[in-house]
Amino acid sequence: MNYSKKKCLRFCLLYGIIIALVNYMGFLLPGTGNVPLQSSINWNEWLDFMDRNSTLITSLTIFVFVIPALICVLYIRLAGNKLEKRMINLPLAYSVFGSLGWVLSFLLETVTLLFVKFKYGVTISDIIITSGMYIMQEGLFIFTLAFLILDTIHRKVFLPKNYPQGKLTKINGLKNPSVKFLFIVFYISVGIFPVFFLTSTLLNIIKSGSTNISNAVFVLVAFIIVFGIVLLVIFIQEISSPLRKFKKTAKEVEKGNYNVRCNVISNDTFGDLADSFNDMISSLDEKSRKISAIQDSIIRGMAVMVESRDNSTGGHINRTSDCVKVFVRRLVETEKYKGLSDSFCKSVVKAAPMHDLGKIAVDDEVLRKPGKFTDEEYEKMKAHSAEGARIVERVLNEVDDLEFKQIAVNVAHYHHEKWNGTGYPEKISGEQIPLEARIMALADVFDALVSKRCYKDSFTYDKAFSIIEESLGTHFDPELGQVFLDIKADLIELYDRY
Repeated sequence: MNYSKKKCLRFCLLYGIIIALVNYMGFLLPGTGNVPLQSSINWNEWLDFMDRNSTLITSLTIFVFVIPALICVLYIRLAGNKLEKRMINLPLAYSVFGSLGWVLSFLLETVTLLFVKFKYGVTISDIIITSGMYIMQEGLFIFTLAFLILDTIHRKVFLPKNYPQGKLTKINGLKNPSVKFLFIVFYISVGIFPVFFLTSTLLNIIKSGSTNISNAVFVLVAFIIVFGIVLLVIFIQEISSPLRKFKKTAKEVEKGNYNVRCNVISNDTFGDLADSFNDMISSLDEKSRKISAIQDSIIRGMAVMVESRDNSTGGHINRTSDCVKVFVRRLVETEKYKGLSDSFCKSVVKAAPMHDLGKIAVDDEVLRKPGKFTDEEYEKMKAHSAEGARIVERVLNEVDDLEFKQIAVNVAHYHHEKWNGTGYPEKISGEQIPLEARIMALADVFDALVSKRCYKDSFTYDKAFSIIEESLGTHFDPELGQVFLDIKADLIELYDRY
């Protein structure tokens, strides 16, 4: 988002005026302790002291409130490349800066009263009650009122105008007020501030000697404050806990996990929202499954179309896919491959039918030739691996599952590579060959060996397994190949069904 100086100045000026008005309202609040207590000093001498130093004290008071105004200006002027973040954080920043004047004012009054202490006999407790409590309640009042006003304008005007699409949480470096923070601000406004104001007034009345107030009153006030804080904590938890669950669930859905559900069970608005949220996830899951099924059908249809042009007797796609499924299921039971993720295993099985898609680009006279290839024909046939990878990449271009997309490309591209580096198309060797391609190579070769082709009869199972065993360490990954040999019985049972 690009911010013009004019736009920044307009909002900063508006917010600055609001801060000034709120501070003015703070000055208008009844002062429960903004002067030293009459019981502690000679009142006439104090008035005389204030009168003689009125110019200096007034100037210092104005100065301490000018400092926050300068900070507000510098906050934007010195923003540099952080201007966007600072403009978004403007309500919170200006509210803090706006109440800063009262903190500085407290320091000024404290210094003044400490001076008076030595001359007129003001005690430390008098200073805390007369100045500290007053400044604290003023600061709370200024901050909460300023933040509520500025944040409301920000949410209703500034943010919708500049960010109509939202997505502010994606911007790094923002100070995002939590639900807990917002509730505390509201609680201070409607709960703590009135009680605080009342308490400081009572203390001043007692200190001035005007009347005696029972300790029970203070116990009651303390109980009200504690009870209010307990209710605030409970209320915050009641609100923030469901929101945390919604956010956690939304993050999982964003990752593509449609099995997750938002576990908020209640008969209030949050429960109703959770039910709708979960129904939406279920709907997304169903639509995702349908899209995935359509995609699988298209891919398998393309593979069948390619297979119909080949000189095989058919069924190669189904057999190799089932072979890969049995093989992968066994792999995850072994010590070395037990760490394979469920998503990896499913992706390899799903990608298996796509391994020969590149043959669609091979001429019929080469693809359907019953005899041995010439060198030129063999080079044309070998090109199907790289071409298949390009086709798969284009077909899966819009697929969100990046892991599956990469596995499918690797299966098509590298399933004819050999462990010793004599395969094609890249002549890579060993573990340079992606694991999914090494898995596919074993299933592809085994099916070719035990299947009848127009240029050869099918081999027996024993002969096929013997050829694979002899090829461990040359054609095939020796450890992976050994696991393949270990499922001999399962593969025979599978192929007997075909």
